[in-house]
Amino acid sequence: MKGIIGKKLGMSQVFDEDGRVTPVTVIQAGPCFVTAIRSADKDGYTAVQLGFDELAPENLTGGERGHLQKRNLPTVRYLREFRLRNGGSELKEGQRLTVEVFTKGDRVDVVGTSKGRGFAGTIKRHHFNRQSTTHGASDRTRAPGSSSSGTTPGRVKKGTRRAGHMGDDRVTTQNLEVIVVDAENHLLAVKGSVPGAKGGLVIIKQSVKSR
Repeated sequence: MKGIIGKKLGMSQVFDEDGRVTPVTVIQAGPCFVTAIRSADKDGYTAVQLGFDELAPENLTGGERGHLQKRNLPTVRYLREFRLRNGGSELKEGQRLTVEVFTKGDRVDVVGTSKGRGFAGTIKRHHFNRQSTTHGASDRTRAPGSSSSGTTPGRVKKGTRRAGHMGDDRVTTQNLEVIVVDAENHLLAVKGSVPGAKGGLVIIKQSVKSR
């Protein structure tokens, strides 16, 4: 299984032998611990649960501590599951995973939480166009315009794009190339940008589109 949990550190650049620059996102990936194995017989599906980011035991609830101590594992802040495509896994509970599960050139999907933008209007949130400023409409330039039809149905239809909360959503960036694997410092660099702010939790797994 190719998958690991990490934190986004920020963006940087990598130069190759010919001097060409590649923008990359640097991620502190792992080390992670296998905290549970889900099987089809017992749980109805196959998956591997990983734990990341060690912390003091008093910062966890009793149930969380018991789940980890039963398996003689260190206390970790985050637990995430990785579904297995082919069923079954060579991993065992208590096993430690590092960035070495990936190699340079691998294709990965990175899952994160996008930056929250608060309450946003339709121009910023849905890329609506501004309205004309002619004929005294100076206070209508960023207004969303008509919401729905008139007498029938006499209400705003569901799913209409309006102003509202923007960002802070689970976002997946697919098919990114792994450029650097630094096992000594637990760092992973992928080509391009990944969702979320610096310090945000990200999940890196094998791309569903990789060949």
